Amino acid sequence: MIFFIKLFLAHLIGDFILQPTKWVIHKEANKVGSKYLYLHGVVHFLTTIIVLWDYKMWKIALIITTFHLIIDVAKLYITPLLKNKNIPFFIDQLLHVLVLYSCAYYGNLQETTVAVFNKLDWPLVTAIIFVSFPASIIMGKLLEAMSNQIPTDHKSLPNAGKYIGILERLFVLIFIVLGRWETIGLLIAAKSVFRFNDLKESNNRKLTEYILIGTLVSFGLAILTGILYTSISG
Repeated sequence: MIFFIKLFLAHLIGDFILQPTKWVIHKEANKVGSKYLYLHGVVHFLTTIIVLWDYKMWKIALIITTFHLIIDVAKLYITPLLKNKNIPFFIDQLLHVLVLYSCAYYGNLQETTVAVFNKLDWPLVTAIIFVSFPASIIMGKLLEAMSNQIPTDHKSLPNAGKYIGILERLFVLIFIVLGRWETIGLLIAAKSVFRFNDLKESNNRKLTEYILIGTLVSFGLAILTGILYTSISG
């Protein structure tokens, strides 16, 4: 595990800290013709050797660097073809991590992967998945009749409410798993403070009631999920 963590640390340093924005822009404009693409590869190779602090690992560093450049080149050509530019970035990072994982456990890759999956807390994984998008859909169905009576605020960010709800439910679930129930009260108080000015300015009773009901339903789903998880795992 420590070996993988060191490889991941080297990746973070090379890909985020030691890669100036100027390099990224130049690579996007010139693709494989960019000198910074290859300089980026050199930086990754040297960073990996330095973090591992073992020159005998140069073959591992070279393999990682080679695959890193291949993945980066693919991203450079695929990104302009997609409307959502964030998708290639996250796929790019996922592929980099998979390469690091494969290099770290190349001797017993299958056994290690099976062991990782066997050690997963599947009830917790299920709870985390549930309080994210499934809970959002359930809330949408429950509050659909009321939401139709609320005027749309075009100043709001797209889907901001949905993602705020997902984050707050994840926090509530984490606090319950950690046994820190009192922190949930602080979270509710913090949300109330942030919402106070909006509700005061809108002076809309229906909106206030809708937000209150939505908040209680959201927290309620997360709390019930947390209680169910603790009863199963405990």
